[in-house]
Amino acid sequence: MILTVTLNAALDVTYGVDALRPRTSHRVGTTHRRAGGKGVNVARVLAARGYGATVTGLVGGPTGALLRDDLRTVANLHDELVTVSGTSRQTVTVVSRDDGDATVFNERGPHVAPREWRTFTDRFASLVRDVPVVALCGSLPPGLPSDAYARLVRIAARAGALTVLDTGGPPLLAALDAGPDVVKPNAAELAAATGCEDVVVAARRLRALGARAVVASSGPDGLHALTPDGGWRAAPPERLAGNPTGAGDACVAALAAGLADGRRWPDVLREAVALSAAAVPCPVAGDFDAATRRRIRPAVSVEVLHAPHPH
Repeated sequence: MILTVTLNAALDVTYGVDALRPRTSHRVGTTHRRAGGKGVNVARVLAARGYGATVTGLVGGPTGALLRDDLRTVANLHDELVTVSGTSRQTVTVVSRDDGDATVFNERGPHVAPREWRTFTDRFASLVRDVPVVALCGSLPPGLPSDAYARLVRIAARAGALTVLDTGGPPLLAALDAGPDVVKPNAAELAAATGCEDVVVAARRLRALGARAVVASSGPDGLHALTPDGGWRAAPPERLAGNPTGAGDACVAALAAGLADGRRWPDVLREAVALSAAAVPCPVAGDFDAATRRRIRPAVSVEVLHAPHPH
């Protein structure tokens, strides 16, 4: 069983349009509504891959009720979400069929009171005792301290669970001192956190600040990984058209599963690239195309960047 945390869970709405043009009206071709937020999407992918997944985080109001109703339809997924008094957010993704680009609108989320945060951390401390890996994903809703993920990483470490952290900005920087086992920023988040555009140099800076391993996503160009066991660049053999919004969540699912299984880093990265690529042809985040994953995985290139060196 793998635990995923979504502190700012959402009802994800995805619109498909022929083309997205500013200052005009659009006829929506397809509409999808489902429970979302990064950690929820990660859990969906894990469940589809045959891993039991427990979802926790914060939900509330009518939107939260719809979100939980949808989770009940997902096999191998267990709901341990904590209710707050505010109403969970919605996100809107507009996918343009002419170029495959996705435009995302993210609401801020409900304000979380200090007592609600304490209730959640108590629940998390109980849940994390029974899992090998925790994936901590996404933005923080208003009211939570910027070191919220740092606190959760420390609780997980005391319980003996490994952590994969996928967030950006101040919550990412605040969590590094707690020593997350893996952080997975995308290239933009990595540059913003370090002030450095060079992915490898920036990843080294995050490791120097406390992250044990850094896996940085460069979208269709693949992943760079700097770990205690060495550094690698993993790249897909081709670019796929579709909706890229779920690719990062599929990557986190592969990283969490690889840690849970104790696999070697090159194999973990090969699976992460293949699973990320397989998410792109799917219309909504949290899904992947199994046939695409099977086809791409053997062709993923994994290049050694450097041998192991001290943290």
